[in-house]
Amino acid sequence: MEPQLILPFAGLLAGVLLGYFARRNFFCTMSALEQFWYGNNSTGLRSWALATALALGFTQTLTAFGLVDASMSFYLTPSFVWLGAIIGGFCFGVGMALVGTCGFGALLRLGGGSLKSLVAVVIIGLTALSTQRGLLGNLRVGFFDNFTLDLSFAGNQSIPSILKAFTGLDLQYPLAAVFVFGALWWIFSDKNYRKQHSLIITSVIFAVVVTFGWAITANMARISFDPVQIESASFVMPLGDIILQFAAFTGSGPDYGVGLVFGTIIGAALAARASNDVRWEACDDARELSRHIFGAILMGFGGVLALGCTIGQGISAASLMAVSVPVTMFSIVFGARLGLAWLVEGSVKHAFRR
Repeated sequence: MEPQLILPFAGLLAGVLLGYFARRNFFCTMSALEQFWYGNNSTGLRSWALATALALGFTQTLTAFGLVDASMSFYLTPSFVWLGAIIGGFCFGVGMALVGTCGFGALLRLGGGSLKSLVAVVIIGLTALSTQRGLLGNLRVGFFDNFTLDLSFAGNQSIPSILKAFTGLDLQYPLAAVFVFGALWWIFSDKNYRKQHSLIITSVIFAVVVTFGWAITANMARISFDPVQIESASFVMPLGDIILQFAAFTGSGPDYGVGLVFGTIIGAALAARASNDVRWEACDDARELSRHIFGAILMGFGGVLALGCTIGQGISAASLMAVSVPVTMFSIVFGARLGLAWLVEGSVKHAFRR
């Protein structure tokens, strides 16, 4: 089978697995943050942290054995657009609060029949496409790309590479071990979480899918005569790629990310059907519709600026220990907190009172 067929098919299978378990066990970053802030419940955050820690551990283990080389991923380019990470992350976080979920969560809801999620997904894709290749791309390239931190002295923007440039010590695997075991200690320090077997399994599957993404795309890039983007799970720009594939002949077929998106919707639909949770759901009024539209625009724009979402940066890029991760994720969380404070409590001031 040709690499051009292997990648979208592999993404489709991985997406079905991911979508099914994520929908079945309510894996959602926005919901996890909301439960933590308003319900003092860290279960969702621990699941997300577990997926991130295991993805990092699995990916770095395969790298150590020479089975994965993701060094050419766009997450590890030597140019770090720090303003894009901050503003993009903030916009994505606010948009996530307005919509009530991120791009990945919208796909899970779409699988269950949510028409308002369909609106959000389409607008995220259109805005991402414009920010990457269209009118908004002029703003991205002409303004944000001027605020770039050149990390070519380190070779790439991974945290271990930067530390090695300053100390001369190769700390990639010791640092990975510290991150992984430190996270696992915090995650399982809660005895109640240790009983959440379905959530733990979902996090393991998420980590496996992320690692699989790096493995399949990196190895296809190595053997293919055609350019192959080394990527893993992300749910912003692939939505734009789907629209582009439908709207225009690009000379190339769908890639791994496109297959992953379709697979996630199919997996979520199977999970919704299995739990008898399929129902058509639309916006209650024009105000809710406008909130979804504006939030989706912010997510599409911000996700491209920040080179990822809560999944793309929070798990996939984190598995490579990219320096963009803490900057982007802090900005996303901060934006989401302000957005929720305004939406739920009526003023952003409430975000600073807890």
